[in-house]
Amino acid sequence: MAKGPRSGHGPLTGVRVVELAGIGPGPFAAMLLADLGADVVRVDRPGGAGLGIDPASDLTNRNKRSVLLDLKSDEGPARVLDLVERADILIEGYRPGVAERLGVGPDACLARNPELVYGRMTGWGQDGPLAERAGHDIAYLALTGTLSMIGKPDEPPAVPANLVGDYAGGSLYLVVGVLAALQHARAHGEGQVVDAAIVDGAAHLATMIHGMLAAGSWQDRRGTNLLDGGCPFYGTYATSDGGHMAVGPLEGRFYAEFVRLLGIADAFPDRWDLARWDELRAAVTERFLTRTRAEWTEVFDGTDACVAPVLSLTEAPHHPHLAARSTFVEHSGLTQPAPAPRFSATPVSVRSGPAQPGADAAAVAADWDVPALRPADSPDTY
Repeated sequence: MAKGPRSGHGPLTGVRVVELAGIGPGPFAAMLLADLGADVVRVDRPGGAGLGIDPASDLTNRNKRSVLLDLKSDEGPARVLDLVERADILIEGYRPGVAERLGVGPDACLARNPELVYGRMTGWGQDGPLAERAGHDIAYLALTGTLSMIGKPDEPPAVPANLVGDYAGGSLYLVVGVLAALQHARAHGEGQVVDAAIVDGAAHLATMIHGMLAAGSWQDRRGTNLLDGGCPFYGTYATSDGGHMAVGPLEGRFYAEFVRLLGIADAFPDRWDLARWDELRAAVTERFLTRTRAEWTEVFDGTDACVAPVLSLTEAPHHPHLAARSTFVEHSGLTQPAPAPRFSATPVSVRSGPAQPGADAAAVAADWDVPALRPADSPDTY
């Protein structure tokens, strides 16, 4: 017999996380843990973080709580260590050595809580010639070779926002790392440091490509391969109204459906005739320019041709499939991606809007039994 949902807000209910405020991949990793049910307390700094957006709109701080501490003050580090004593995981994204200088580095935290998982999120990692240098997503992707694969062959590499480096190569690897280390800590009573570097994660993401390169089935030049836009039946095409369609029928039966519906089935019977790929691309380009995005969407709707309209960020939440799955939700007046993945026994949800800096000090003081966090103007008893 199937069991109903358990109490709590996700599979990480009961896990306590301290997040030392930063920008980019650290906050996103902490958001993912919070989405999965962890009690994430974000330690915000007076004045906020650089490049920060309006806290009321910062969705990476949803499902969290915030306390305000100045780590450069006499009391700030002591309060962090009070939280660490009661935490399972800590996440920080400072340059190497900064947390140590502030008094909240791994040695100080693990001395206070030997079972703590100390997650470190950086671009270059904790060691190496560039470890102490500044950097951002684009530079990390550049050195790993990942950026060189993205874009057209006759143009500079395309910038994939900060999704591939910061979030895929950074946040997701940090989350995998701290959860694996948490499993070890609970099994053996031993905490540890997790060194999550975006350069490591971004390189690791390309493992399959490196295998294809070694096998001779991938050229070390962008826009010339099966999955990088070099293939005429794996890419994007403009429509007559300025929209675009994404095309990806790699398998034979899907390709047959694609060329039939596109109206060029008789012209190009052998899709693996690489000498005719430029000719095939020109024919596909010409065909897509004869109709609007909406018209082509209707042509391919309900088929296995592996063709989809390229939607904008504001259009995506209204697509019938994504709407049916509630892939996007509205909370606190903000439309946003729903937590992912999904769980049958421990469902997840957006429980609260973006945490406002320092707004939850009294509640965290009570729930985590850290009286020193209690604001001066709050009641002396809980």
